[in-house]
Amino acid sequence: MSGHSKWAQIKRQKGTADVKRGLAFTKLANAITIAVRAGGGIADPESNFKLRLTIEKARTANMPKENIQRAIDRGKAPLRQGSAGLEEVVYEGFGPGGIAVIIECVTDNKERTRSEVRSIFDKNGGTLGQAGSVSYQFEKVGLITVGKNNQTFDEIFTIAVDHGAQDIEEAEEEVFIYTDTPALKQTKESLEKAGLAIIEAQLYRKPTVTIPVGDKELADKIISFVEKLENLDDVQKVYSNFDISNELLNG
Repeated sequence: MSGHSKWAQIKRQKGTADVKRGLAFTKLANAITIAVRAGGGIADPESNFKLRLTIEKARTANMPKENIQRAIDRGKAPLRQGSAGLEEVVYEGFGPGGIAVIIECVTDNKERTRSEVRSIFDKNGGTLGQAGSVSYQFEKVGLITVGKNNQTFDEIFTIAVDHGAQDIEEAEEEVFIYTDTPALKQTKESLEKAGLAIIEAQLYRKPTVTIPVGDKELADKIISFVEKLENLDDVQKVYSNFDISNELLNG
């Protein structure tokens, strides 16, 4: 498992850090709006799986129902004339230590977002690249995070394989189950019916090759760099291929 997956796990287990910074609800609202628009205006989560995943994440973050509904309504509403509206943009580059980084954003001003992202790269020893500069080092997959809940890894492994899993990784009291992107919905529903405790399901960019980081100073620089990117208002997700040990991540 890449160190970045472990870092994402640690952040999630810490709970509502983003909520305390006032970022999470805004980001989730934007993601909901984009999911509706990307689904052709379909606001029913049963018919729009991307929207369903985003709403589930919003509920996990205790986002109020009215906030979720406002975001859905914004996605259904036609854009006003002369308004750019929200759109998805992706940036790629190299961070400290040469790690590959992909940043998924939702923005109403691409120039502002690119400038903010570039500034963090420039100030932290990184280089913002062109489209395609690092994306070939990642594959798009579905990722389902499952809690063990007194089940063994072998038991979960067997169930996951029987229900379409392509790869499986153990992470302490959780298990990461990877699927083909088109199979994510079916696999998630099958695992739920099989009795597994689904913590989260998402579309994910999995690194095909990871870069091991054993130096504490470099590890701290990488984590600081990733956190700064994640703290930008327009950034939805940051993916990287660093592999930092649990000891350094928790240190």
